[in-house]
Amino acid sequence: MLRRNRVSATVAAPRLQSIRHRRVTLLFVLLAAVAVAVVLSITIGSKSVPLGDAWTALTAPTGSENDIIIRSLRVPRTVLGVLAGVALGVAGALMQGHTRNPLADPGLLGVTQGAAFAMVASIILLGASSLLVYIWFGLAGALIASVAVFALGMVGGRGGPTPVTLALAGTAVSAMLYALTSAIVLLDEQAMDVFRFWQAGSIGARGSSVVWQVLPFILVGLVLATVNAPGLNALSLGEDVARSLGQNIAMTRTIGVASVTLLSGAAVAACGSLSFVGLIVPHLARPLSGTDHRWLLPYSGLIGAALLLLADVIGRVVAPPGELEVGVVLALIGAPFFVALVRRRKPVRL
Repeated sequence: MLRRNRVSATVAAPRLQSIRHRRVTLLFVLLAAVAVAVVLSITIGSKSVPLGDAWTALTAPTGSENDIIIRSLRVPRTVLGVLAGVALGVAGALMQGHTRNPLADPGLLGVTQGAAFAMVASIILLGASSLLVYIWFGLAGALIASVAVFALGMVGGRGGPTPVTLALAGTAVSAMLYALTSAIVLLDEQAMDVFRFWQAGSIGARGSSVVWQVLPFILVGLVLATVNAPGLNALSLGEDVARSLGQNIAMTRTIGVASVTLLSGAAVAACGSLSFVGLIVPHLARPLSGTDHRWLLPYSGLIGAALLLLADVIGRVVAPPGELEVGVVLALIGAPFFVALVRRRKPVRL
């Protein structure tokens, strides 16, 4: 028996090393894909900028028109796109893992509608008119809505909210907030204009100040997601098994919800409704990473960043001299692709 175990270990070790090598290689491939998307986002637009001129604008600006376009407009837009894509991709993978629902996205926690309601209410009640003010109210609304969903999900549960109670509570809170938001925007023209622009989803017309405001929340959310990955792996085996392995289920759920709230709340408050990223990206990452969330989360973040930037570039060039908002492009190119994923004969199981 001892000899058989030694033989099994000898056979398994090279296999595990091969899997690890493959995952690391794919990680660098995805990093390269994000780098290509960044270059395209910086150089392509209503006015294309040669790569050499873009490099000069970044390293030795002279104050030319191309320098202003690159440094003041496209770099903040690209950085925000990377941050939002990473945040929504990771949040989507966490949400699907915690709810065991392949159709879950960060909006299931009420994040999207919470941010929308808070932004619209700030216009009506406080007369807010600045984008920076909208972001803070949107983030606060997303956080409050998520806390409400989490609290409702714990009612009647043992050891914290369950996937079912989270989904039901999120659906109820989102529906109520959507109804309230719709009632408000019908009575106020300014609120309607802001809500319509925000609902489309965009990473354009945002300055570097927006990036710095959402960056701390996204970084904290990513740290929490990293901490949450091992516990989520245990939960994927079932709560009873996770509990027998010494896993604190309530703490794992709490950390996961906090991470999803920070990541998606910051992204949604800054960029509007881009929930499709959180829905589709984990399905693209899972066949590459497997079910191990220690790899699934970074894969999802990188794919989310690349997808969001490429969709934004497409939106700039398909309708010159204007452009389509990135949220519209994501829906147009992503919905048919998601239908194809759903119709696969052997979908990847959670």
